[in-house]
Amino acid sequence: MKLSVVVQAGGESKRMGSNKALLPFLGQPLIVRVIERIKPIADEILITTNQPQDLTFLHLPLYGDILPGYGALGGLLTALTVSTSPLTAVVACDMPFVSPELLSYQAQLLEKEEWDAVIPRGEQGFEPFHGVFRTTTCRWAVQQVIDKGEKKVIAWFPLVRVRFVEGDDLNRFDPLGYIFMNVNTPDEFETAERLAQTERD
Repeated sequence: MKLSVVVQAGGESKRMGSNKALLPFLGQPLIVRVIERIKPIADEILITTNQPQDLTFLHLPLYGDILPGYGALGGLLTALTVSTSPLTAVVACDMPFVSPELLSYQAQLLEKEEWDAVIPRGEQGFEPFHGVFRTTTCRWAVQQVIDKGEKKVIAWFPLVRVRFVEGDDLNRFDPLGYIFMNVNTPDEFETAERLAQTERD
């Protein structure tokens, strides 16, 4: 089944001090690294951003939030609205170790076992921005909770069938615990780049 991958680049990068999507990570903008990692599994790649003028060089469709002010939940609604595929994967632009293998596994689970969303759950909790979603169903659910004034990014889970990837099932894709590492500060960025360089070596 066709899979759209939406890269969320709408954050304000306050703790980083500059747009982290554009920071050079091993010689290329961080968002380019993320796109290159997901490209093999994507039938289409879309970008959500509130600074489209900075990302035109990607030559990919760019979309602003359809509901500004709703944070991550609004970003998820935007992703599920602009996707043209039955299945949508949503990933954050600040996750340099995003895993195409795990996303593919999530998509397979969603199709074979007829879930509406397949979300990893690691040591830090739910990871909806490494999630795979049944586009129409999840868009409806997200809209329902937004209409009630909710802003919590997992507030819509009770409205759909959610499968969590966790424990040993998750560890085989992420034995080192890197996949969900995101870079919000210069120190985190430096650490992630060092780990990525070690991986490359």
